[in-house]
Amino acid sequence: MTPPDELAAFGYRQELRRSLGGFSAFAAGFSFVSILTTVFQLFGFGYTFGGPLFFWTWPVVLAGQLLVALMFAELAARYPLAGSVYQWAKQLSKGFLGWLAGWMMLLGCIVALAAAAIALQIVLPSVWDGFQLVSGDPSVTSPSGAANAVLLGTLLLVFTTAVNAGGVRLMARINDVGVAAELVGVVVLITGLVLFAVRGPQVVLHDAPGTSAGIGGVLASALMAAYVLYGFDTAASVAEETKDARRAAPRAVLRAVLVSGIGGLAVVLTALMAAPSLTDGQLAGKGLPYVITAVFGDTLGRVFLADVAVAVIVCTLTIQTGTVRLIYAMARDGALPGSARLAGVSPRTGTPVAPALLSGALAIGLLLLNFGNPTLFSTITGTSVVVVYLAYLLVTGPLLVKRLRGRFPAEPGRFSLGRWGVPLNGAAVLYGIGMIVNIAWPRAEIYDLAGSGSPWMLLFPIEFVGGALVIGRLCWLRLRPAPALEPAISERTP
Repeated sequence: MTPPDELAAFGYRQELRRSLGGFSAFAAGFSFVSILTTVFQLFGFGYTFGGPLFFWTWPVVLAGQLLVALMFAELAARYPLAGSVYQWAKQLSKGFLGWLAGWMMLLGCIVALAAAAIALQIVLPSVWDGFQLVSGDPSVTSPSGAANAVLLGTLLLVFTTAVNAGGVRLMARINDVGVAAELVGVVVLITGLVLFAVRGPQVVLHDAPGTSAGIGGVLASALMAAYVLYGFDTAASVAEETKDARRAAPRAVLRAVLVSGIGGLAVVLTALMAAPSLTDGQLAGKGLPYVITAVFGDTLGRVFLADVAVAVIVCTLTIQTGTVRLIYAMARDGALPGSARLAGVSPRTGTPVAPALLSGALAIGLLLLNFGNPTLFSTITGTSVVVVYLAYLLVTGPLLVKRLRGRFPAEPGRFSLGRWGVPLNGAAVLYGIGMIVNIAWPRAEIYDLAGSGSPWMLLFPIEFVGGALVIGRLCWLRLRPAPALEPAISERTP
């Protein structure tokens, strides 16, 4: 267990309850990624753009995110604090730049929270048509489907807000059970798809007959893998509630990205092998639910989709958990408007209740603003990737600068990349820049499904980031006097 004086070295008191084990820390990162949730969300999207070749975006994104995770593992060993990305950036960069990483990560988490909640629309109406509360087409890209997604997502966010306000033990119990169910579900899914495969793994070497995705389509399809494989840093965001966090957090971060990446890659490959047809439009239009019901039959398929719904619920719960810890970490530094209220921890539950309520309200508000909008799903998804990857870049970039200046020496007994640090860190920065440019590229198929031709829709992620920077700068000018916004200790200690 991390001694209280170690937390005091950073200028903080132990307020959160340190009760999580290594598996619970891993579960937090794995649930945020939640391959059953996110792969089901975007499989059809990826296939629409890239055909079978979209599979190859997976190993590329997995390799890139593993590079980022290695940087985060080093930082988690040195700074085992709630808020992960914000705390790491604050220790690496003085002033506005360090604060900006936390600000962008917070906005990205809110957007990701809304994006995860609407994933219920992908599976629940397929389990039982009674879940389609708004009559009409259940597809999330239709007005009726988008409206129903908002209703289901709002109900889910009310539930996850209540759980997060109820205490970390309640959250961890639900999360641990959900992760176990998801891991079993992934194994069953992959096994079943392999047994009923109608083509070999060479399917990923060619376009589907009669189609040609092209390099542009494959690059666009990378949104799927990029969206799936982020959020693993949540395994370190609960560090102040994790026993022996300096050792457990780095391992949890790396395990979360590796298990999620390899599992997701296997699901994509076996689904392409087992799909009844690659050319009838069903795989692009209905995605994995189509493959599941075709392979497992209607009854077993619905049972499996119910397991996916559980994964969606747990994923949303964990994203909000990470968001709550980030708000709490920033608020206790005086780094947010209303910090005095947001930094409070309930003596009864040992949980920051106000951040739970705020994050839930903001995510619900984001959904309601897009009620019935058929572009809701792809716009929110693409924007969340751009914002979160930018927050990651605000950590890996300054970390590379410190390495090059010789100000990030290895520390005995803690996870370290040693002499591999500079080349791996440089590769992580280049990957982050490339992925941000690729996903933010103004593609009508992602940001303007209605075909309005509006440049405002096409440039939505860029506009969102620009607005976030302006608002963030104004907040910073007001908050800057707070002494806790500067690094608590030098980069050579503790």
